[in-house]
Order: sequence, then structure tokens, then C-alpha cells
Amino acid sequence: MIRTILMTFLLGFIFSSCEYFAKAPQEDVIARVNDKYLYYSDIRDLVPENTTPEDSVLIINNYINQWATKELLIDRALVNLSKEELDNFDRLVQEYKNDLLTDAYKNAIISRQLDSLVTDKQFEEYYEETKGNYKLNEVLLKLRYIHLPVNYEGIEDVKTKFQRFKKEDMEALHLQTYNYVSSNLNDSVWIKKSSLLNVLPAVRTAGDDILKSGAFTQLKDSLGIYLIKIEGRLNINDDAPLSYIKPTLKQIIINKRKLELINRFESDITRDAMRHNNFQIYTYE
Repeated sequence: MIRTILMTFLLGFIFSSCEYFAKAPQEDVIARVNDKYLYYSDIRDLVPENTTPEDSVLIINNYINQWATKELLIDRALVNLSKEELDNFDRLVQEYKNDLLTDAYKNAIISRQLDSLVTDKQFEEYYEETKGNYKLNEVLLKLRYIHLPVNYEGIEDVKTKFQRFKKEDMEALHLQTYNYVSSNLNDSVWIKKSSLLNVLPAVRTAGDDILKSGAFTQLKDSLGIYLIKIEGRLNINDDAPLSYIKPTLKQIIINKRKLELINRFESDITRDAMRHNNFQIYTYE
């Protein structure tokens, strides 16, 4: 369809510009700016399937105009910018190309050598070495909670198990989760205080005292009954716990390994070139 639309769209233009197209290559030419040509193959996949003929013409026309404007600006720039400016642009382009080539090659080599596995021991060692570098910017909590319906029967039994929380209590509470509005019984994971307030808005109005380490609270509002037990709390500017920043540490450790590999690779390739007489430094007296 696009070919038919293009041919219909360009008939008048082709006939009025045949002397220019006669000088161009044999491939179907769509537009010309000085000695630059836009070909059918350049825009063959431009129009999505099931596009209406009217929209197709609009898309093609906009693309041709944008292409022409860019090419005209380039030609004007080549004429009006100084030789010094153009030489500087050529240098920047070459430097950018060189950076892309060398980075792509180094990444290809390093990706085959890079060990992305970080053991628990390595995490712990690196964390201890850099512990003071990771300060919290928000409160973290270890807690468990259960949100029960307003008219829940057997609240005292749930409350007893929730507070005592021995292995058999935890298992029993897990078996009843289908009766809860929501719950979190994993109190070994640090979560953000802001995340808790989003899940349980009732906590926000109850005040910060109920979020002290070791505190147990039972709340009630129009949405239900809440049992909350705080097992641990870390405040702003406290050291971030290892478990909480493990993803960040892993990225730092891997990046450190990558940098070490790159430095070693660059040194090796330079030494190898000197050994094979492909790199020499000349000295003059």
C-alpha cells in the first residue's frame, strides 16, 4: 500500500523534476536536496500497517520535509562555518567513534571474564570495610502485622498466637491468612516506614510511639482491626543494614571488578604491543 500511496503522492513532483532524477541512481527516488537523495527504501517501513491512506500521506510528507530541512541545514553549515570549526567537529566525531569502538571491544572482552557471583562472605567483608558510607535517609522497620475484618471472630486467639509467635503459632497464623484483609508475618526483613504507612493508613494517625522497637499495638478503625509488632527499628542517619543494601553493594562490587579487569586488560594489551614491536616510544636528546 505504501508504494501505491507514494507513487500517487509524488507523480506531479516526479514529472516536474525529471531532469534531476535522470542524474540520480536507478533506485526509486522520493526527494532531492542539492546532491542528496531520499529513496523509497529509506521510507519503505515508515508507515505502520492498517494506516489510512490520508494518514500515510501525512506521515510520509512530514518525514520528507524533516529530512529536507536537516539536509539543507547541514549544507548551510558546511558553507558558513569556519574551517577551524568544521575541523573541530570532525575531530570530535572521530573521538566519539573511537570511544564507541574501544568501549564495545573492552565490554565484549570483559563480559566473558567478569565474575558476577558475590558470596555472602564477600558481601560481609566489603560491608565491614565500607560500613560508614551507607547512612539511612529514612526510617526502617522490622515488623509483623495482621489486618483483620472489623467483625472478625476469634480475635483473642489470633492475638495470643501473634504476640507469642512461636514456630507452631506462626504456622497456625499462616494457615489462616485467607481470613485476613492483609498481613505480613515475615519480621526478619527491613521495610521502609513510608511503605507501612501506605499499606496501613491507621498507623499514621496513631503516632510514632507505636513504631518503637519491641512495641505491640492493637488498633481499630472503620476498615478493620490491626495487630502490629515492631521487632526492630533503624532511624535516619543510622548505618544501613547489609540485607537492605545488598543489591546496591552487589552492583558496586561488580563495577569494581569490571574496572580492575579493564585496567589489567589495557595494561596487558600495551605490554603485548611493546613486546611484539607494535608500539614504540621514541626519545630525542
